[in-house]
Amino acid sequence: MVEQVMKSTAYQEALRHLAAGHERFVEETITLTEIPAPFFQEEERGKAYLAMLRDAGLEDCEMDAEGNVMGLRRGLGNGQLIVVAAHLDTVFPPGTDLKVRREGTRLYAPGIGDDTRSLAMNLAFLRAMDAAGIRTKHDILFVGNVGEEGLGDLRGMRFLFTKGRYAGRIAAFISVEGPMGMGTIVSGATGSLRYRVAFRGPGGHSFMDFGIVSPSFAMAEAIAGLSRIEVPKEPRTTFSASVVGGGTSVNSIPNEVWVEVDLRSDSAQELARIDHTFRGIVQRAVEAENATRNTAKGAVTVELKKIGDRPAGPIGRDSELVANATAAARALGYTPKTVASSTDASIPISLGIPGIAVSAGAGAGAHTLDEWVDVAPEQTLHDMQLAFATLLQTAGMEV
Repeated sequence: MVEQVMKSTAYQEALRHLAAGHERFVEETITLTEIPAPFFQEEERGKAYLAMLRDAGLEDCEMDAEGNVMGLRRGLGNGQLIVVAAHLDTVFPPGTDLKVRREGTRLYAPGIGDDTRSLAMNLAFLRAMDAAGIRTKHDILFVGNVGEEGLGDLRGMRFLFTKGRYAGRIAAFISVEGPMGMGTIVSGATGSLRYRVAFRGPGGHSFMDFGIVSPSFAMAEAIAGLSRIEVPKEPRTTFSASVVGGGTSVNSIPNEVWVEVDLRSDSAQELARIDHTFRGIVQRAVEAENATRNTAKGAVTVELKKIGDRPAGPIGRDSELVANATAAARALGYTPKTVASSTDASIPISLGIPGIAVSAGAGAGAHTLDEWVDVAPEQTLHDMQLAFATLLQTAGMEV
């Protein structure tokens, strides 16, 4: 029982070490935050984190072929493998000012909450376990993974679970994530399909060639059609035309325009339905443009390029892992809530492996330049126990 773990002498000793190491945790959060890590460009931060894992005494430390960094804390032998992870990457492009600003107990910087603080927190867990002499039945693999954000498309987790050296051995997965409400337990996977839809045509002069087909009109019709798709409230299903581009000048009929589209649902079946519907809308928009205007110089064509494909999976409420997290949340005074979202846990969930994501603590402004976390010592120590107690119970801590 989680409550038994949390009342144990060893756990209380670990909490004392977590409290004593608070400033180191804050310093490492700042250090890692100020190392740029856009998705697909996480290597510099990954190397720094790998050095920290080695310094913390883990075995078999490595950076795998996809860029994930990891190290192993061995259990008592003949146990399973439990993974605790936080992602290295952020949504912010190269050149973003990542200097951390401290105001009272708040730290401000892009990416500091999603998910850099969690990287430092997992290191703090590791050191506290060692200092308190905590032993677990199962091995624990500490991971800093790549590719959680944006077009990273969960590539780090896909590799870890399907191609990496530990593929097929992982029994449970815990992702320590950015602020999402303490007591929230992500145990379901929100699926998404993302496309870059490129509309092409002959192009021409806006005045002299007026009347010929225009890719921009076809794109506009497709976006308008997308906006009219009816979706259910349950399972939650959404769509967005998120980024547009193309064209040459204000006085030119473009020869190419494009839009990036995001389709999401908690249901794989509903996601497949709106995907089919959207594809039909795109084709009809192209056909309508070619039927409406002159195609003597060429017709409008379209290319749908998939740029993201994240799996959907049902919310799990009955697994031992979810029970551990739920019990820990209640013991800490939170009201547990199980939800679906798109996180690193989506990969194990889609493979039938118990996986969850839980929040590291207080903060706000994720994916904005004003992102912040609160590192007030007492509240931080309280909040971090949701992940810590869940990990120790799942890993089979000796009590």
